[in-house]
Amino acid sequence: MALRVAINGFGRIGRTILRLLSTQRQADGIEIACINDIAPLDTCAYLFEFDSVFGPFPGRVEAGEEVLAVDGRAIPFHRETDLSRLDLAGVDVLLECTGHANDPAVAARGLAAGARRVLISGPSDAAEATVVLGANEAVLADQRILSCGSCTTNALAPLLRLLDDLFGVESGHMTTIHCYTGAQPTVDAPRGDPARSRAAALSMVPTTSSAMRLTDTVLPQLAGRITGAALRVPVASVSAVDLTVRLRDRRDVDTRLRAGVAASEVMGWTDRPLASTDLRARPESLVLAGPETLHGPDMTRILGWYDNEWGFSNRMIDLALRMALRP
Repeated sequence: MALRVAINGFGRIGRTILRLLSTQRQADGIEIACINDIAPLDTCAYLFEFDSVFGPFPGRVEAGEEVLAVDGRAIPFHRETDLSRLDLAGVDVLLECTGHANDPAVAARGLAAGARRVLISGPSDAAEATVVLGANEAVLADQRILSCGSCTTNALAPLLRLLDDLFGVESGHMTTIHCYTGAQPTVDAPRGDPARSRAAALSMVPTTSSAMRLTDTVLPQLAGRITGAALRVPVASVSAVDLTVRLRDRRDVDTRLRAGVAASEVMGWTDRPLASTDLRARPESLVLAGPETLHGPDMTRILGWYDNEWGFSNRMIDLALRMALRP
Protein backbone atom coordinates (compact mmCIF):
# COMPACT_ATOMS: atom_id res chain seq x y z
CA MET A 1 0.00 0.00 0.00
CA ALA A 2 1.37 3.43 -0.97
CA LEU A 3 2.25 5.98 1.68
CA ARG A 4 -0.19 8.88 1.49
CA VAL A 5 1.18 12.29 2.45
CA ALA A 6 -0.19 15.81 2.38
CA ILE A 7 1.90 18.98 2.10
CA ASN A 8 0.94 22.01 4.18
CA GLY A 9 2.93 25.02 3.01
CA PHE A 10 4.13 25.12 -0.59
CA GLY A 11 7.29 27.18 -0.11
CA ARG A 12 10.91 26.20 -0.73
CA ILE A 13 10.75 22.85 1.09
CA GLY A 14 7.19 21.95 0.08
CA ARG A 15 7.94 22.55 -3.59
CA THR A 16 11.27 20.71 -3.42
CA ILE A 17 9.58 17.69 -1.84
CA LEU A 18 7.04 17.60 -4.67
CA ARG A 19 9.84 17.89 -7.24
CA LEU A 20 11.61 14.93 -5.68
CA LEU A 21 8.47 12.81 -5.46
CA SER A 22 7.71 13.62 -9.10
CA THR A 23 11.21 12.81 -10.37
CA GLN A 24 14.05 11.14 -8.44
CA ARG A 25 11.88 9.65 -5.69
CA GLN A 26 9.02 8.25 -7.78
CA ALA A 27 10.08 4.70 -6.95
CA ASP A 28 9.20 5.30 -3.29
CA GLY A 29 5.55 4.99 -4.29
CA ILE A 30 4.37 7.97 -2.24
CA GLU A 31 0.96 9.39 -3.10
CA ILE A 32 0.36 13.13 -2.63
CA ALA A 33 -3.14 13.33 -1.18
CA CYS A 34 -3.31 17.13 -1.34
CA ILE A 35 -1.42 20.41 -1.01
CA ASN A 36 -2.49 23.35 1.14
CA ASP A 37 -1.14 26.88 0.85
CA ILE A 38 -2.70 30.31 1.25
CA ALA A 39 -1.09 31.68 -1.94
CA PRO A 40 -3.04 31.63 -5.24
CA LEU A 41 -2.87 28.33 -7.08
CA ASP A 42 -1.65 29.94 -10.31
CA THR A 43 1.26 31.51 -8.46
CA CYS A 44 2.15 28.25 -6.72
CA ALA A 45 2.04 26.35 -10.02
CA TYR A 46 4.29 28.94 -11.66
CA LEU A 47 6.85 28.85 -8.81
CA PHE A 48 6.87 25.06 -8.93
CA GLU A 49 7.39 24.96 -12.68
CA PHE A 50 10.10 27.65 -12.82
CA ASP A 51 12.66 27.58 -10.03
CA SER A 52 15.57 30.04 -9.83
CA VAL A 53 17.80 27.50 -8.06
CA PHE A 54 16.90 24.13 -9.58
CA GLY A 55 15.73 25.29 -13.01
CA PRO A 56 12.49 24.48 -14.85
CA PHE A 57 10.57 21.40 -13.81
CA PRO A 58 11.32 18.63 -16.36
CA GLY A 59 7.67 17.84 -17.03
CA ARG A 60 4.22 19.31 -17.48
CA VAL A 61 2.66 21.56 -14.83
CA GLU A 62 -0.89 22.89 -15.05
CA ALA A 63 -3.19 24.77 -12.68
CA GLY A 64 -6.78 23.59 -12.86
CA GLU A 65 -9.90 24.19 -10.79
CA GLU A 66 -8.54 23.65 -7.26
CA VAL A 67 -6.09 21.13 -8.72
CA LEU A 68 -2.35 21.22 -9.41
CA ALA A 69 -1.62 18.78 -12.25
CA VAL A 70 1.96 17.46 -12.48
CA ASP A 71 2.64 15.26 -15.51
CA GLY A 72 -1.06 14.51 -15.72
CA ARG A 73 -1.43 13.60 -12.05
CA ALA A 74 -4.11 15.77 -10.46
CA ILE A 75 -3.31 16.85 -6.88
CA PRO A 76 -6.12 18.58 -4.94
CA PHE A 77 -5.03 22.09 -3.92
CA HIS A 78 -6.56 23.90 -0.95
CA ARG A 79 -6.17 27.45 0.37
CA GLU A 80 -7.33 26.86 3.94
CA THR A 81 -5.86 29.08 6.66
CA ASP A 82 -6.87 26.59 9.37
CA LEU A 83 -5.67 23.14 8.37
CA SER A 84 -7.98 21.44 10.87
CA ARG A 85 -10.94 22.32 8.63
CA LEU A 86 -9.70 19.99 5.88
CA ASP A 87 -10.49 16.30 5.60
CA LEU A 88 -7.15 14.47 5.84
CA ALA A 89 -8.59 11.07 6.70
CA GLY A 90 -6.40 8.41 5.13
CA VAL A 91 -3.28 10.61 5.15
CA ASP A 92 -0.41 8.75 6.80
CA VAL A 93 1.91 11.73 7.29
CA LEU A 94 1.23 15.43 7.00
CA LEU A 95 4.39 17.25 5.91
CA GLU A 96 4.09 20.52 7.83
CA CYS A 97 6.21 22.95 5.77
CA THR A 98 4.76 26.35 6.66
CA GLY A 99 7.48 27.26 9.16
CA HIS A 100 4.75 28.30 11.63
CA ALA A 101 4.22 25.09 13.62
CA ASN A 102 6.06 26.03 16.80
CA ASP A 103 2.78 26.39 18.70
CA PRO A 104 1.32 23.03 19.86
CA ALA A 105 -2.18 23.98 18.72
CA VAL A 106 -0.94 24.82 15.22
CA ALA A 107 1.23 21.71 15.00
CA ALA A 108 -1.73 19.51 15.98
CA ARG A 109 -4.07 20.84 13.28
CA GLY A 110 -3.04 18.08 10.91
CA LEU A 111 -4.03 15.48 13.49
CA ALA A 112 -7.35 17.22 14.05
CA ALA A 113 -7.97 17.03 10.30
CA GLY A 114 -7.47 13.27 10.35
CA ALA A 115 -3.79 12.69 9.47
CA ARG A 116 -2.13 9.87 11.43
CA ARG A 117 1.13 11.75 12.01
CA VAL A 118 2.74 15.15 11.46
CA LEU A 119 6.33 15.81 10.39
CA ILE A 120 7.52 19.40 10.79
CA SER A 121 10.15 20.73 8.38
CA GLY A 122 12.12 22.74 10.91
CA PRO A 123 12.79 23.22 14.61
CA SER A 124 9.65 23.11 16.72
CA ASP A 125 9.05 23.05 20.46
CA ALA A 126 5.65 21.52 19.68
CA ALA A 127 7.21 18.29 18.43
CA GLU A 128 7.33 15.25 20.69
CA ALA A 129 10.85 14.56 19.43
CA THR A 130 13.39 15.87 16.94
CA VAL A 131 14.73 13.06 14.75
CA VAL A 132 17.83 13.44 12.56
CA LEU A 133 18.60 10.42 10.42
CA GLY A 134 22.17 9.27 10.90
CA ALA A 135 22.26 10.72 14.40
CA ASN A 136 19.36 9.67 16.64
CA GLU A 137 16.80 7.70 14.61
CA ALA A 138 16.71 5.19 17.45
CA VAL A 139 14.37 7.55 19.35
CA LEU A 140 11.71 7.14 16.65
CA ALA A 141 8.76 5.35 18.24
CA ASP A 142 5.03 6.01 18.17
CA GLN A 143 5.23 9.82 18.35
CA ARG A 144 2.47 11.57 16.46
CA ILE A 145 4.25 14.92 15.94
CA LEU A 146 7.93 14.92 14.97
CA SER A 147 10.40 17.58 13.86
CA CYS A 148 13.03 16.86 11.22
CA GLY A 149 15.24 19.55 12.78
CA SER A 150 16.99 22.08 10.57
CA CYS A 151 19.07 21.65 7.43
CA THR A 152 22.25 22.49 9.35
CA THR A 153 21.38 20.07 12.17
CA ASN A 154 20.90 17.35 9.56
CA ALA A 155 24.35 18.16 8.20
CA LEU A 156 26.17 18.50 11.53
CA ALA A 157 24.61 15.89 13.83
CA PRO A 158 25.38 12.79 11.70
CA LEU A 159 28.99 13.94 11.36
CA LEU A 160 29.36 14.50 15.09
CA ARG A 161 27.72 11.16 15.85
CA LEU A 162 30.16 9.40 13.50
CA LEU A 163 33.18 11.23 14.93
CA ASP A 164 32.14 10.45 18.48
CA ASP A 165 31.52 6.78 17.70
CA LEU A 166 34.86 6.40 15.90
CA PHE A 167 37.21 8.65 17.84
CA GLY A 168 35.44 10.25 20.80
CA VAL A 169 34.72 13.99 20.63
CA GLU A 170 36.09 16.06 23.49
CA SER A 171 35.10 19.52 22.22
CA GLY A 172 34.70 21.51 19.05
CA HIS A 173 33.42 24.55 17.21
CA MET A 174 31.24 24.65 14.09
CA THR A 175 30.67 27.51 11.68
CA THR A 176 27.97 27.05 9.08
CA ILE A 177 28.73 29.06 5.97
CA HIS A 178 25.13 29.36 4.89
CA CYS A 179 23.46 30.73 1.78
CA TYR A 180 21.04 33.57 2.28
CA THR A 181 17.39 32.78 3.05
CA GLY A 182 13.98 34.37 2.74
CA ALA A 183 14.26 35.70 6.29
CA GLN A 184 16.88 38.20 5.11
CA PRO A 185 16.07 41.40 3.19
CA THR A 186 17.18 41.87 -0.42
CA VAL A 187 17.90 45.54 0.34
CA ASP A 188 18.84 47.09 3.68
CA ALA A 189 15.73 46.95 5.88
CA PRO A 190 15.11 46.84 9.63
CA ARG A 191 15.43 43.46 11.35
CA GLY A 192 15.83 42.54 15.01
CA ASP A 193 19.54 41.89 14.51
CA PRO A 194 21.23 44.96 12.95
CA ALA A 195 23.65 42.80 10.93
CA ARG A 196 20.74 40.84 9.46
CA SER A 197 19.20 44.13 8.38
CA ARG A 198 21.74 44.30 5.56
CA ALA A 199 21.14 43.27 1.95
CA ALA A 200 21.51 39.48 1.76
CA ALA A 201 23.14 39.29 -1.67
CA LEU A 202 25.73 42.00 -1.02
CA SER A 203 27.36 41.11 2.31
CA MET A 204 28.57 38.25 4.44
CA VAL A 205 26.43 38.48 7.58
CA PRO A 206 27.48 36.94 10.91
CA THR A 207 24.61 35.45 12.91
CA THR A 208 23.62 32.49 15.08
CA SER A 209 22.50 28.96 14.23
CA SER A 210 19.64 27.01 15.78
CA ALA A 211 21.67 23.88 14.99
CA MET A 212 23.65 24.23 18.21
CA ARG A 213 20.58 24.00 20.44
CA LEU A 214 19.12 21.21 18.31
CA THR A 215 22.36 19.23 18.23
CA ASP A 216 22.45 19.25 22.03
CA THR A 217 18.91 17.83 21.93
CA VAL A 218 19.63 15.23 19.26
CA LEU A 219 23.00 14.18 20.73
CA PRO A 220 22.66 14.72 24.48
CA GLN A 221 25.89 12.82 25.08
CA LEU A 222 27.71 15.76 23.44
CA ALA A 223 25.63 18.54 25.02
CA GLY A 224 27.77 21.55 25.94
CA ARG A 225 30.86 20.31 24.10
CA ILE A 226 30.26 21.95 20.70
CA THR A 227 29.89 25.70 20.15
CA GLY A 228 28.79 27.21 16.89
CA ALA A 229 27.93 30.23 14.78
CA ALA A 230 26.67 31.04 11.31
CA LEU A 231 27.89 33.22 8.49
CA ARG A 232 25.28 34.00 5.84
CA VAL A 233 26.96 34.50 2.46
CA PRO A 234 25.69 35.94 -0.85
CA VAL A 235 24.94 32.69 -2.70
CA ALA A 236 21.45 31.34 -3.38
CA SER A 237 21.99 27.66 -2.61
CA VAL A 238 24.38 25.14 -1.03
CA SER A 239 25.92 25.72 2.38
CA ALA A 240 28.90 24.31 4.26
CA VAL A 241 29.76 23.05 7.75
CA ASP A 242 33.25 24.02 8.89
CA LEU A 243 33.96 21.95 12.00
CA THR A 244 37.07 21.96 14.18
CA VAL A 245 37.15 19.23 16.84
CA ARG A 246 39.41 17.83 19.49
CA LEU A 247 39.31 14.02 19.28
CA ARG A 248 40.36 11.60 22.01
CA ASP A 249 41.70 9.04 19.55
CA ARG A 250 43.56 10.56 16.59
CA ARG A 251 44.94 7.38 15.05
CA ASP A 252 44.47 7.04 11.29
CA VAL A 253 41.67 9.61 11.23
CA ASP A 254 41.48 9.99 7.44
CA THR A 255 41.13 6.29 6.65
CA ARG A 256 38.68 5.52 9.43
CA LEU A 257 36.57 8.60 8.72
CA ARG A 258 36.38 7.78 5.01
CA ALA A 259 35.25 4.23 5.82
CA GLY A 260 32.65 5.52 8.28
CA VAL A 261 31.21 7.92 5.71
CA ALA A 262 31.12 5.15 3.09
CA ALA A 263 28.97 3.09 5.46
CA SER A 264 26.62 6.01 6.19
CA GLU A 265 23.20 6.24 4.58
CA VAL A 266 23.07 10.05 4.71
CA MET A 267 26.64 11.31 4.14
CA GLY A 268 28.94 11.37 1.13
CA TRP A 269 32.59 12.09 0.34
CA THR A 270 34.46 13.85 -2.44
CA ASP A 271 38.18 14.03 -3.14
CA ARG A 272 37.71 16.59 -5.91
CA PRO A 273 38.37 20.33 -5.43
CA LEU A 274 34.73 21.43 -5.69
CA ALA A 275 32.99 24.76 -5.22
CA SER A 276 29.56 25.16 -3.67
CA THR A 277 27.65 25.26 -6.96
CA ASP A 278 28.96 21.77 -7.79
CA LEU A 279 26.96 20.34 -4.88
CA ARG A 280 23.58 21.68 -5.97
CA ALA A 281 20.83 19.03 -5.86
CA ARG A 282 22.99 16.49 -4.03
CA PRO A 283 20.71 14.22 -1.94
CA GLU A 284 23.08 13.68 1.00
CA SER A 285 22.74 15.48 4.32
CA LEU A 286 26.46 16.31 4.10
CA VAL A 287 29.25 15.67 1.59
CA LEU A 288 32.69 15.77 3.20
CA ALA A 289 35.43 17.52 1.24
CA GLY A 290 38.47 15.27 1.59
CA PRO A 291 41.07 17.86 0.44
CA GLU A 292 39.86 20.27 3.14
CA THR A 293 40.57 17.95 6.10
CA LEU A 294 43.42 19.40 8.16
CA HIS A 295 45.23 18.09 11.23
CA GLY A 296 46.85 20.43 13.76
CA PRO A 297 48.81 19.51 16.89
CA ASP A 298 45.63 18.67 18.81
CA MET A 299 42.71 19.68 16.56
CA THR A 300 41.17 18.34 13.35
CA ARG A 301 39.34 20.54 10.84
CA ILE A 302 36.63 19.01 8.61
CA LEU A 303 34.62 20.76 5.88
CA GLY A 304 31.40 19.38 4.45
CA TRP A 305 28.96 20.69 1.83
CA TYR A 306 25.18 20.41 1.97
CA ASP A 307 22.38 21.51 -0.31
CA ASN A 308 20.22 22.95 2.45
CA GLU A 309 17.01 22.51 0.43
CA TRP A 310 17.51 19.38 -1.69
CA GLY A 311 19.30 17.29 0.94
CA PHE A 312 16.91 18.30 3.72
CA SER A 313 13.86 17.54 1.56
CA ASN A 314 15.25 14.07 0.89
CA ARG A 315 15.53 13.50 4.66
CA MET A 316 11.92 14.67 5.11
CA ILE A 317 10.83 11.97 2.66
CA ASP A 318 13.05 9.33 4.28
CA LEU A 319 11.74 10.12 7.75
CA ALA A 320 8.11 10.15 6.57
CA LEU A 321 8.61 6.65 5.17
CA ARG A 322 9.94 5.47 8.53
CA MET A 323 7.13 7.15 10.44
CA ALA A 324 4.55 5.38 8.30
CA LEU A 325 5.90 2.00 9.38
CA ARG A 326 5.05 2.72 13.01
CA PRO A 327 1.74 1.36 14.32
